[in-house]
Amino acid sequence: MEPREVLEFAKKNKTVMIDLKFMDFPGLWQHFSVPLHELDEDAFEAGFGFDGSSIRGWQPIHASDMLVVPDPDTAVMDPFMAVPTLSLICNIVDPITKERYSRDPRNIAQKAEAYLKYTGVGDTAYFGPEAEFFIFDDVRFAYGANRSFHQIDSVEAWWNTARDESPNLGYKLRYKEGYFPVPPSDSQQDIRTEVVMIMESLGIVVEAQHHEVATAGQGEIDMRFSPLVKMADNLMWFKYILKNVAKRHCMTVTFMPKPLYEDNGSGMHTHISLWKGDKPLFAGDKYAGLSQEALWAAGGILKHAPGLCALCNPTTNSYKRLVPGFEAPVNLAYSSRNRSAAIRIPMYSPSPKTKRLEYRTPDPSCNGYLAFSAILMAALDGIEKKMDPGEPLDKDIYALSPEELANVPSTPGDLSEALKALEQDQEFLLKGDVFTQDAIDMWLEYKKEKELDPMRSRPHPYEFALYFDC
Repeated sequence: MEPREVLEFAKKNKTVMIDLKFMDFPGLWQHFSVPLHELDEDAFEAGFGFDGSSIRGWQPIHASDMLVVPDPDTAVMDPFMAVPTLSLICNIVDPITKERYSRDPRNIAQKAEAYLKYTGVGDTAYFGPEAEFFIFDDVRFAYGANRSFHQIDSVEAWWNTARDESPNLGYKLRYKEGYFPVPPSDSQQDIRTEVVMIMESLGIVVEAQHHEVATAGQGEIDMRFSPLVKMADNLMWFKYILKNVAKRHCMTVTFMPKPLYEDNGSGMHTHISLWKGDKPLFAGDKYAGLSQEALWAAGGILKHAPGLCALCNPTTNSYKRLVPGFEAPVNLAYSSRNRSAAIRIPMYSPSPKTKRLEYRTPDPSCNGYLAFSAILMAALDGIEKKMDPGEPLDKDIYALSPEELANVPSTPGDLSEALKALEQDQEFLLKGDVFTQDAIDMWLEYKKEKELDPMRSRPHPYEFALYFDC
């Protein structure tokens, strides 16, 4: 839409408030609202002021004034506000220089799309994330100097088979048996469908929704692929809608990769393909129907995967999912159909238009703008430098001998290792000024000071079981 069309759209929908949404650095939406009379065509250039020092990972207190500038193409009616409210996703601008802010994740994603066109390799990068999640009935957690605990609950969880539920009907999902059961065992079908209906009302096309493998309400809703920035916008809407629909039902949602012990975690398998005009660049006559460019792109992603983990698996909890020996894709190899490899080539359709790489390592705790941009930059680096991805891993990873397995590199063992990898491997991100040095340095600093250091200094509850009697 043009600014004029946004104002007409607002009037048509009897808008009372304008909600201005933007992304903080770690990956959560922030917002503030203004009455409709504050929005005019000039606001789409002049923006609205706010305190950037109060946003995680952003400005220091002595340079805190920032602007949010609404993107007119993102205008939709917010489906959850009590009064008619027009939602606009915003870009962040420095009020003095009028330049886009280097730590605005959406700015980084837009620069990644521009860099793709600059290289001449292609003009569109399509992304399709499969973001898994848990819908719980209750969550409680606390940490103090002398105690810590967390407790989650779900009516369909296997641990509740003996609970007095007046009556307990017994339809509980056994551990690791949550994939595709019908209701009543799948107790959240209608909730997921409600999410799908709201997403589609906002123009987000959904391909499927289903229960996932774990007990206790693990699910997945798959969006149809879109260009990088648009898909990152859609991912934020997806999280927002899912959390608010769950709240309507007195339930809660988490995108934590590993909230449960001894059951599957939540990943975000991310499909990527590059196009030039109407030509799919990843289709060809090489392995699994891929082009040479696609194999080089896979080589770039695999080479940079340890550093990518700092952005695609950015929490300490991420590495409780990425554990060798289980189903998580920790093996830095590629394969057709083999889901234990970090990159899978889906073989559902022979059409060249469907040919893509599925990077299976990321998880939904990531900031989509940063993660998708980093994956694209790694793929482009692979194409530019013609990186050989090596031989495909078509064997059963669990049947490999220790000697064979030793030749397959794996993802970092924890967030600290991933951040070290990013420190040592970041040149590919800096190309085209897509990620600035300032942005990367702040990411590393924030993760170390706000997440790693606090975790290191706190005793873990299980340590008492291991060591209290030492």
